[in-house]
Amino acid sequence: MKIRNPMKLSDKTISVLKNFSSINQSILFKEGSKLRTISVMKNILAEATVTEEFMKDFGIYDLNQFLNGLSLHSSPELDFVNDGYVVIREGKMRSKYFFADPNAIITPPDKEITLPSEDVTFDLSTEQLDKLLKAAAVYQLPDLAAVGEAGVVKLVVRDKKNDTSNDFSIVVGETEAEFSFNFKVENIKILPGTYEVSVSQKLLSRFTSKNHDLIYYIALEPDSTFG
Repeated sequence: MKIRNPMKLSDKTISVLKNFSSINQSILFKEGSKLRTISVMKNILAEATVTEEFMKDFGIYDLNQFLNGLSLHSSPELDFVNDGYVVIREGKMRSKYFFADPNAIITPPDKEITLPSEDVTFDLSTEQLDKLLKAAAVYQLPDLAAVGEAGVVKLVVRDKKNDTSNDFSIVVGETEAEFSFNFKVENIKILPGTYEVSVSQKLLSRFTSKNHDLIYYIALEPDSTFG
């Protein structure tokens, strides 16, 4: 697949890559327009389709450093002609950034991920997500749960190991089921936006962005309960 070379990265793609760098500091770019990453603990997987098409596979070991290097320029062009490095240039400025050994990067499995079941589904707005994460920071709460009880689905941030923990909750839907799907707040590393969230009792969730072509799969904690 050949593309216009040199290429520029859109602001939207850079924001996705900044988010991906919080999941895994390294990334393997693959030929085409799909970006994928997985956390070192393999409990968060993210994939996005972007407007750019990359002409070959290449690894970046320190993605945050790479993005900070791009920010030295106002409108950098990336030239991928060389096998071992990318040339970043603008006007009279030029950087050479070397690729990483792909074997040194933890990468997602090639196989597409699917949810084993969709037991609970709800929408999560930008404002709700923002409030939950802010409350978790204010009250220093490590846990987030999607709880089904008394006919509603609510998202609760709390410290599940502490019976007298402060908490904060938002009702996000209705349900007839009873469940507590538990997450670690630190694993909710998703771009701000509105999401459709589907949760499987097999301890896996899917957050599908309504703003970008972007999906996250986030593992639940093993003490989650359903029914």
